[in-house]
Order: sequence, then structure tokens, then C-alpha cells
Amino acid sequence: MRRVTLFVNGSPRNGKVVAVYGTLSDLLSVASSKLGIKATSVYNGKGGLIDDIALIRDDDVLFVCEGEPFIDPQSDGRPHEELTGSHTDWLTLNVGGRYFTTTRSTLVNKEPDSMLAHMFKDKDAWGNKQDHRGAFLIDRSPEYFEPILNYLRHGQLIVNDGINLLGVLEEARFFGIDSLIEHLEIAIKNSQPAEDHSPISRKEFVRFLLATPTKSELRCQGLNFSGADLSRLDLRYINFKMANLSRCNLAHANLCCANLERADLSGSVLDCANLQGVKMLCSNAEGASLKGCNFEDPSGLKANLEGANLKGVDMEGSQMTGINLRVATLKNAKLKNCNLRGATLAGTDLENCDLSGCDLQEANLRGSNVKGAIFEEMLTPLHMSQSVR
Repeated sequence: MRRVTLFVNGSPRNGKVVAVYGTLSDLLSVASSKLGIKATSVYNGKGGLIDDIALIRDDDVLFVCEGEPFIDPQSDGRPHEELTGSHTDWLTLNVGGRYFTTTRSTLVNKEPDSMLAHMFKDKDAWGNKQDHRGAFLIDRSPEYFEPILNYLRHGQLIVNDGINLLGVLEEARFFGIDSLIEHLEIAIKNSQPAEDHSPISRKEFVRFLLATPTKSELRCQGLNFSGADLSRLDLRYINFKMANLSRCNLAHANLCCANLERADLSGSVLDCANLQGVKMLCSNAEGASLKGCNFEDPSGLKANLEGANLKGVDMEGSQMTGINLRVATLKNAKLKNCNLRGATLAGTDLENCDLSGCDLQEANLRGSNVKGAIFEEMLTPLHMSQSVR
């Protein structure tokens, strides 16, 4: 009985000693079982193809292949891992003029169905073009390719500042990195700013305030603050023109000289707020609470609420010396114990208002609607020249 030592083509290690019997097909069947390959041909140590089992002598060293040409294990410089499919050899890629060095396993193992895996799984399988340095040429953007390569290395999506995630997403789709596509879509969704009509929270607004110099005017025209808690914040000189501040908590806030023209303040709470010199022309504050507010500016700057909708507001105990409420609507409002000295109330709708205990000295009430209004316990007499004629 003859015995031989079998090796995988090109490999000098992990050989198997087997007995030779029967036909050449029987030997190939044994080689396939022992070496874990699909053996199709056998070579001797000098690269000679053996086509007859009678040519085999006792203690021969044979190399079994799966159809590829003979590889001399003494002269071939490739590591054994490459021949057996471990893909641990190093590669250099030239991506859009920028060089990346990585292992074949990085490009192949994590996403075996991707384009990169198919390009580099088997050497020269795609006939990849190489530059003068031997780097494989890939005509893609290097800044978008780098996050993809790092993802294949460690499985984490890390994108440096200034890199557009949409560009990385397109590269991931091009190379077929399916697991990365899902990560990128989630990251892009989370990085997008809130929709134009989404309410701004207190936390977001405070961040804006801290980033704005004290001498700069913060422009908030038309923004949506609906339901936000802005209490006790310094909001001086901010432009809230046409902003949505409905149901906001602005209690104790400093709104000195703020522009609230045509803003929606319906249902908001502004108790004890500082409203010196505020501009609220044609604003809508229906049902709002303004108890104990200060509209009086010692420097003489007057608050302007001309044409404002103040139906049902509660302004009890507010300081409103010289305030301009011309042609404003104050129907069913509570103005009890307010200081309205020198206020302009010409053409104002004061129907069913409670003006008990108010100071209306020198206030202009010409043309105002005082039907059903309560003028009890007035601090100063109300002259006919001040009211309707």
C-alpha cells in the first residue's frame, strides 16, 4: 500500500497523509474530504499534473487544487491566510486622489454582499485598475468614503464636523453598505431642525438668548412659542412681531420695549410682567392675564396697545399711566384698581368693564363705549369732557 502527503495548492502547511488506492477519482474524493476543498486535480512538487494514479509513488508530496493553476509554495510570497480565504493582506486604495490603507478583511467581512466585498474578495476578480504606486483606483469622493471605511473597521458611524451626511448616505447606497444606510437615515432625521411651525421650547430659546450679544436685537418675528414657559426671562427689546405666544407663561418676564405688534397672546399669563414702553399694536391678548403689570416708564416712554384685542383680560392692579389704548377692545375686561392716569382710551370698547377703584385723572375717554361699565369707588372724579358727548 502506498501513502502520500497532500497539501492545498500553494500551501506548505497543514498537510494530510492518506493511503492511495483505487482510481485517481478515489484519491480526489479523499483529498476533498481531508482538506475541506472541492479537489479537481493533483500536482507533484514540481508542478507536474498527475492524470494517472499509477504515476504516484510511495511517500510522494502532492498538491491538490480546485481548478486553478499550480502555485509553487516555495516561490509564492502570498501568506497562507490569503490562499485559504482569511483576507488579512493589506491594500491601498486611491479614492479620488486620496490614499487609504486597510486590510482586505475590512472591505469584505462586515458587508459580504456589498460592492466593495465583491471588488476585493478575490484578487483581480473585477480587474481593478491600479495607479503607479499600486493603489486601487476608486473614482468617488474621499471625504464621504472615509466614514464608510471607518464604519467597516469598527461598526460605528462617526462623521466629522463639516461632512454632509447626505453625501455619506449616497456613497453608502452606491457601495451597497445596507446596515450603514439605516444608521445614516436616522442620523439625518435627528439632525434636521424642527419644522417651521413646531413650537420653540424654553430650553431652545434660552440657548438663543445666551448666544445673542446684549446690544443686539433678537429677531423672533412670526416664530411659534405656543405654550412655552418664558417666565422670569429678560426679553427686553426683542422683536416678537406677529409671533405666536398663545398660552405662554410670561409671568414676571421683562418685556421692556419689546415689539409685540400683531402677536398672538391669547390665553397667556403675563402677571407682574414688566411692560414699560411695550408695543402691542393690534395684538391679540383675548383672555390673557396681566394682573399687577407695570406699563409705566419713568422716562416718559409710553406703552402702545392701540387697536389691541383685550377682550376678557384681567389687568387688575396694573400701572398704566399714559398708556395708549385707543380703539382697543376691552369688552368684559377686569381693570379694577388700575392706574390709568393720562391714558388714551379714545374710541375704546369698555363695554361691561370693571373700572372700580381706577385712577382715570386726565384720561381721554372721548368716543369710548362705556355701556355697562362699572365706575365705583373712583379715586378721582370723571369729568364729562373726558367721556362721550
